Amino acid sequence: MASPNSLFNEVRRCTICSEHLPLGPRPIFQMHPQARILIVGQAPGRKAHESGVPFSDASGDRLRQWLGMTPEVFYNPKQVALVPMGFCFPGTGKAGDLPPRPECAPAWREKLLRQLKNLKLTLVIGQYALAWHLPDAGESVTSAVQSWREHWPDVVPLPHPSPRNNMWRRRNPWYEKELLPQLRARVAKVLDSEG
Repeated sequence: MASPNSLFNEVRRCTICSEHLPLGPRPIFQMHPQARILIVGQAPGRKAHESGVPFSDASGDRLRQWLGMTPEVFYNPKQVALVPMGFCFPGTGKAGDLPPRPECAPAWREKLLRQLKNLKLTLVIGQYALAWHLPDAGESVTSAVQSWREHWPDVVPLPHPSPRNNMWRRRNPWYEKELLPQLRARVAKVLDSEG
């Protein structure tokens, strides 16, 4: 069995879907076997592709606000693993970024997730992550997020924090009133725990 570092390096060199990527391959993720929180997103956006830093955009700012987490904690791989469904920017479509490339998750997901032995909390963000991690949570992102109590306290389904989802947030005021305070408290407890 490969060591975590050799596996991570192998993923960073991945080119399995390079012919489909408009900006070429640049796998972006953050992991360490000691991580307590796993954040599962969709795929890096254009800004993350350019910087090489996951969630280095307005979505990341909002996500950190939702979690009550500073950038220093968020970008500490010994605390937080950032493992999207697709590791490379998939390109832009008519209504935002394209879906994660379908080759990525089957090739790498299980191998990587097996490295996370200290995991206490998994945050599942957006429809593609929800379909993989919580396939029975509901037919829509809204129904999946509404079912958050069914998966609590180990797994929490979330909508995508993109500014494009401002209308969703306005239509679902319960999300910020009910779920987010509980989520912030859970995140703080996990980060403060001894293991």
